[in-house]
Amino acid sequence: MAIRAVVLDIGGVLEVIDDGVFPGPAEERLGLEAGSIGRGLDALPGDAGIGEVTEAEVRAEWQRTLRLDDAQADELMADFWRWYVGTLDRVLFDWFAAQRPARLTGILSNSGPGAREAERVHRFEDVTDDLVYSHEVGLRKPDPAAYDLATHRLGVEPAEVVFLDDVEANVTAARAFGWHAVLHVDTARSITEMERVIRSQG
Repeated sequence: MAIRAVVLDIGGVLEVIDDGVFPGPAEERLGLEAGSIGRGLDALPGDAGIGEVTEAEVRAEWQRTLRLDDAQADELMADFWRWYVGTLDRVLFDWFAAQRPARLTGILSNSGPGAREAERVHRFEDVTDDLVYSHEVGLRKPDPAAYDLATHRLGVEPAEVVFLDDVEANVTAARAFGWHAVLHVDTARSITEMERVIRSQG
């Protein structure tokens, strides 16, 4: 079957994430023990990745467990979002946008509350026919239901989708669901492989 839809992940794919931005530098600036920011959300009452807690609850929990004042909590959230949205991979973004109108374009992202608003800086909504955030739909890769939802929202069959993700488990699950999935290693290689899949499917 011909490829009718191109679906991409965001973090580590469309966005280049620099782990030198967060959390280490934020912990150093605030005088916190290494690893404390990650442990600071252990007591959240739900899973942020599937929408069980809000961005405000995440901020409040960090402020409480790390004993931050309001200004410090604001700085921590700013550092987090600067890290989270990363730097746009302009070459991949332009290739992705250029798939329209010949093909549908979609995003399937494991995300946290506030991600859609923060990532509007990259204009993903301007170049996609559908954008699935895990925290909004309550489903996260590699759950097969996440791929099923994205497929149905695009109105295509699984075999008509080519997908790019930087997490091997997500790629494996996508293939098991019936998508043509490519593991993202670098931009040039990923584009070459997706174009090969598109050509091979006619």
